[in-house]
Formats: sequence, structure tokens, C-alpha cells
Amino acid sequence: MRFLHTARIAAPRAAVWSLVMDIPRVAACVPGAEAVTALADDRYRGALRVQVGPIRVRLEGQIAIVDRDADAGTASMRLDASDTGGSGVTATVALSLADVADGTELRLDTDARILGRLGDLGQPIIKRKADQIIGEFARNLERAAVTGS
Repeated sequence: MRFLHTARIAAPRAAVWSLVMDIPRVAACVPGAEAVTALADDRYRGALRVQVGPIRVRLEGQIAIVDRDADAGTASMRLDASDTGGSGVTATVALSLADVADGTELRLDTDARILGRLGDLGQPIIKRKADQIIGEFARNLERAAVTGS
């Protein structure tokens, strides 16, 4: 499944970049994220609790920043996570930031494989939940970028 999300963040690009490249800190902006810790340079372990339709899961796994260019405001990340019930997600995320008149435009282009019970739900339900999570994430990211917390 492919998802494209954009959001405007009322903060300078440098502040947003600093925040999104600090994975434990930016994870606090993701609804349901918990226990994100560094493993090694650009590799992290974490968990995400989420309910999609009737299914609740706690996905545990790893996040790796595989490429980043601060000058261009671009990065790519790889995520691999699963739960004990057989659901799993593997995804690559291309992130880009662009200066706009009122702050920064955040663009997330995600290519995801969703397996198991979650994958059985179908794309419309999964897309609706992804849109909801990214919307809340963008609001939390803006708050964190503006306040510096």
C-alpha cells in the first residue's frame, strides 16, 4: 500500500528538521508510540499501540534512518514491526521538508506492506486510520516544534 501525506507546520524548517531527526523525541508526537530507544547510530527500537477497526495490536520493531540530507531537507527510513498475533508492518518512508510562507511543509511518502490480521482489513480502513494518525502526528509535531519541547 502506498500513502502520501502532507502537512503544514507553523515552524521554521530547521526546527522541524531537528525534531524529526531526533527519533525518540519525534516518536512522542506519534499517537500510540511507546518505549522508543536508541540501538546504535540511526537505529531504534520501539512499539506502537494502535486500533484499526476491530483489531488492536501492539507492534514492536525497529526503525532505521537509511539516508538523510539536511541541506535538502530529505530523509528515508525503514520500519519493521510485528505483534504477537501475527500482524506485521514493513515500510519505507521518504520524508521531505520544504519552506513555505507560513512555516514548513512536511511530506511523507510511505510504501507499506501490512500483513496478518491488519492486512486483512483492507486498504480503505487502513488508509482512514493512517490519515487519522498522521493528522494527529502533524498537530503534535507543530506543537513540539513551536514550543521546543
